[in-house]
Amino acid sequence: MVRVYVLVDNKVVDLRPPGMRAEWGFSAYIDAGDPVLMDAGQSDVAFRNMLARNLKIPQKMVISHGHYDHTGGLANILRPKMKIYAHPNAFLPRFYRKMHVGIPYVRERIESVAEVVEHREPVEVAKGVWALGEIPRKYEEALLEDSYIVTGGKKEFDRILDDTAVAVKTDEGILLVLGCCHAGLRNTVEYAEEITGDEVRYIIGGTHLIAFKPDEMSEIIKWLGDKVEKIAPCHCTGLNNEFLLKEKLGDKYMMVGSGSVFEV
Repeated sequence: MVRVYVLVDNKVVDLRPPGMRAEWGFSAYIDAGDPVLMDAGQSDVAFRNMLARNLKIPQKMVISHGHYDHTGGLANILRPKMKIYAHPNAFLPRFYRKMHVGIPYVRERIESVAEVVEHREPVEVAKGVWALGEIPRKYEEALLEDSYIVTGGKKEFDRILDDTAVAVKTDEGILLVLGCCHAGLRNTVEYAEEITGDEVRYIIGGTHLIAFKPDEMSEIIKWLGDKVEKIAPCHCTGLNNEFLLKEKLGDKYMMVGSGSVFEV
């Protein structure tokens, strides 16, 4: 049995246990034997919701990408000997509409407590749990207009190349945990299948479908319906798109938010 506890989402769906909180952001606790944390939300909500669920902070963490709403909670979660897996670009300054939206801590502060493991290639961070690294893109991407990253002292359009996902091996196929999926849903699914040698049957997390137009959504939803057993989209999916997924996919859709537990 693999369980994914949603620690941070824009909404609270399950009030058990009492006290679960929400904020704009994402964090998930992946329990596949050796627990792995994915992202840290924007503030202290991930930490508080772990306490409410009586979950112990894992010693392994994957940063899906270097946006503040996935990394702002790091200060509450960092522990000695913790390993943090991240793409090198995750730590670069980045801006959206002239606002800084990158990790709100200098890298040295993080490394003063934990070990940062940089990687572009896939890494098996725990048995049967892969951080996918940099995801090749041949289908649609979910990027942000008027967004740039600073590298080598120069500004360039931010393609969010650090965006990654976590693929978990289960008896029923691959469970894919997404942070924001800026790399694109179809790109991420295909790459997870290539790396693990198995089919993606379950998806949970931020899909960034909010970036796509209705005609693009129709194509993606048709593809999803043929592909997955269950999809639990949240965070940057957009509520209208969640309702659309429910309408089109029926029981294959599951609403999740802070407090939800997804089991395979």
